Amino acid sequence: MDETLLQSTEPERALIYRLLRYTPNLVRDEWVNIGVLLYDPDTGERRLRMMEDQEEFARIRRLHPGADEELLRKVRDDLEDRFQNARDIVDGGWQRMLAKWDDTLSNALQLAPQKGVLAADLDLEMERLYADHVAPQRSASRIGAPGSRATMRNYCSQVWRQAHLWGRVQRAVRASEYTFPGDPMRLDYSYRRNGTRGFVQTLSVSRSPGDSKLYAYTAARIAVRAPFKSEFAAVTDIELKRDNERHRFVEETLRDAGIEPVPLDHFAVWVAKLKPLLQ
Repeated sequence: MDETLLQSTEPERALIYRLLRYTPNLVRDEWVNIGVLLYDPDTGERRLRMMEDQEEFARIRRLHPGADEELLRKVRDDLEDRFQNARDIVDGGWQRMLAKWDDTLSNALQLAPQKGVLAADLDLEMERLYADHVAPQRSASRIGAPGSRATMRNYCSQVWRQAHLWGRVQRAVRASEYTFPGDPMRLDYSYRRNGTRGFVQTLSVSRSPGDSKLYAYTAARIAVRAPFKSEFAAVTDIELKRDNERHRFVEETLRDAGIEPVPLDHFAVWVAKLKPLLQ
């Protein structure tokens, strides 16, 4: 798997980022970063990334056993809805909107003071900021080890970019559109081709093979309830071996739901085959 980061040829621009903090106990003033907001104050282009993996929520529970996990899961949808209602806000309007956020967010949620950064690509800079400020830290011996969905998504995003399909891929799609209100699951990627909508989800077989059942259930709900034809793929951190019972369980669970398993090492080839269909 090629881990080389893409080098942008675009000129750097001045961006602003703010960390979203969770403070479960205001008296103790102990907080933890749970998300990053990054935006261009001149154009209004922005990115928001919040915690979503079980590993990240487990870290919050270890630090703050009494954490309101339901609140944390709802806040992302709330902020994204506010984004949708503020598409054209630029320049000073951003400052006014963020000041309003500061006044209306729950007392347990706070936007840290803004900071500036120079970067050419919002998505790549978002990945860097999230890794530095929010993602659970791992020892050097764990870097590159299989199983991290965050690492998998970073690589998959690079592949979409290298194929020049990034602008045609939707990210972090709410499963609640097709399952039930309040469903916290997000589907990593979605694309459209000839009346068909495709969904791609990363799965950590080495860490959480049971997630395949959750994705299979969600795919079945989409196939039945969505007003369009759908197709599904699951990017697995390791190649599934038929002689391994756990791998066989994952593969059969996925295929029974009409989901195509794609090993991470084969994802670039899979995207290359898909690309002509999206033109």
